[in-house]
Amino acid sequence: MVCRVSATLAPSPVRRTPAPTAPRRRTRVLALPEARWALASTVAFLIAFPLDLAGASAWLYGPLYVVAYAAGGWEPALEGLRALREKSLDVDLLMIVAALGAAAIGQVLDGALLIVIFATSGALEALATARTADSVRGLLDLAPTTATRLSPDGTEETVPTDRLAVGDTVLVRPGERIGADGRVLEGESEADQATITGEPLPVPKAPGDEVFAGTLNGNGALRVRVERDPADSVIARIVGLVEEASRTKAPTQLFIEKVEQRYAVGVVVATLAVFGIPPAFGEDLTGALLRAMTFMIVASPCAVVLATMPPLLSAIANAGRHGVLVKSAVAMERLGEVDIAALDKTGTLTEGTPEVTAVRPLPGSGLDEDGLLALAAAAEHPSEHPLARAVVAAAGARGLRPAAAGEFVATPGRGVRATVEGSVITVGRPGEHGTSDDEVPDGDVLDGDVSGREDSGGTTVLVARDGVAVGLLTLTDRVRHDASAAVAGLTAVTGTAPVLLTGDNPRTAARVAAGTGITDVRAGLLPQDKVSAVRELQGGEGRKVLFVGDGVNDAPALAAAHSGVAMGRAGSDLALETADAVVVRDELVAIPAVVRLSRAARRLVVQNLVIAGVCIAVLVVWDLVGHLPLPLGVAGHEGSTVIVGLNGLRLLRESAWRRAVG
Repeated sequence: MVCRVSATLAPSPVRRTPAPTAPRRRTRVLALPEARWALASTVAFLIAFPLDLAGASAWLYGPLYVVAYAAGGWEPALEGLRALREKSLDVDLLMIVAALGAAAIGQVLDGALLIVIFATSGALEALATARTADSVRGLLDLAPTTATRLSPDGTEETVPTDRLAVGDTVLVRPGERIGADGRVLEGESEADQATITGEPLPVPKAPGDEVFAGTLNGNGALRVRVERDPADSVIARIVGLVEEASRTKAPTQLFIEKVEQRYAVGVVVATLAVFGIPPAFGEDLTGALLRAMTFMIVASPCAVVLATMPPLLSAIANAGRHGVLVKSAVAMERLGEVDIAALDKTGTLTEGTPEVTAVRPLPGSGLDEDGLLALAAAAEHPSEHPLARAVVAAAGARGLRPAAAGEFVATPGRGVRATVEGSVITVGRPGEHGTSDDEVPDGDVLDGDVSGREDSGGTTVLVARDGVAVGLLTLTDRVRHDASAAVAGLTAVTGTAPVLLTGDNPRTAARVAAGTGITDVRAGLLPQDKVSAVRELQGGEGRKVLFVGDGVNDAPALAAAHSGVAMGRAGSDLALETADAVVVRDELVAIPAVVRLSRAARRLVVQNLVIAGVCIAVLVVWDLVGHLPLPLGVAGHEGSTVIVGLNGLRLLRESAWRRAVG
């Protein structure tokens, strides 16, 4: 009810219905049992109240007051008794005792009003919790319940999406929602994936492109190979991790709950003193009891208990909607404490996959750029090496169709050799496979070209035909398009420029750092060296480090840092498990945004604690020094609880994320 914060996002009872656009799930008020009981209590009170004022027989309005007490108070009373049986004093029980105490001294109307406001406040809290769940779990409605699976012989079968397995091929017709995360095998279309990636325009999809469950296919038919189990799709991971996070409690909340028990005992002792001491100095016993009941109500820490979790849960839910999965309330609270960031390079600041950035045919080869690239792609086509895949992809991007290769041989660390159209083609480091500068025109120029390109952070491979060099290809791990913006955002939010920690060579690290605005670069680090660097940053000046990485080698640093964030798409399983948060869509700019969101949540927690503390102090002093009417005390106490709860839910709004990003 009012004073007990639900730490689990309750399942919404709303029936799911398919929708052509992202549905907005909203729990109906009367679908909640708390709301139904509160309504029954309120209706009974509203009927009894005018009868009582009109002087009607107590036999007319008395039973209605009983209904109001029972409907609004049975659940918190039961929970309070259960807590008492476990030797724990629930502050909800204090409210029920106060209401019954008021009735015992003839203040039946005041006690009923307390129960009604108490039950209504509890219903509002339950509704707020359900709406928090709706904001994230509504994503489940995006995913279709069935998909068309294709068997190896081409026959179609309609199956529930939860029965799809990795490796299955599904047919997505025009206008249908994609049933699973996967990769396009055949067909071309566009996908409206704004609800997953936030992109405002449909994204072209062709063979090799990634698609997400729940996104809307355009006018073309697609054959998609399932690459993630439905339970591990982007949508499912968002829902699962947010629900898991909602079951945790932040340190501030744990501290409040620890203090709550002692505080509740103190309230009981103080209430007995407020009731017992005044009659000793001649005050009326009934007045003393009424003052004591009012004191018990206004001194109860309901608003304090509710101060912490709603802001943090709202921040977790909002971040989850935008592709950042924060694993716990503890993690969300810690993210706002960081004051310096350390970033991995490969797969974090960069895409993690090489691409061809330069094609240079050598004089006398008789080849142009397309001819050289097609020749290299033909030799590399059977290879699974990342550089080979990059060469083949570059040829495909230019619309080239490499010739068939035979007698393929791959030598680790050296390159590949294959027969293409009767010639032996080798692709590898200069000087490998018997190719030397003597077989290359202007060998000194070649050496300078290779050195210059590699000094700039690229990898250069030599293409040779029948032992004679015919061209050079330069491959580079591309820096993410939003890396510079993310570095600037982290600098702004922490007040300190990020540090680059990488196992790569210093030349490549320097190139990436220069392109993203990082000045502190530490290259050639082994996993244990990254841990040492993180501890040095934290230990030297007592800083709290946020480490961002993606690989197995980053897991120790993720664990050692105050907070760790893993890249979701390319991240290793170990990194994803170790990190406190996961950026599902690998959008670096979301990292400073979620730090800002965490800090906004922490500010709301402080605001809530101040609001709750001031209200309790004012009402308690008013009751002890002056005369605080019971109805006014009830309204003040429950009103502050509602204000605190609603204030915490402000971070559910889309504008909260926009402010964090911008």
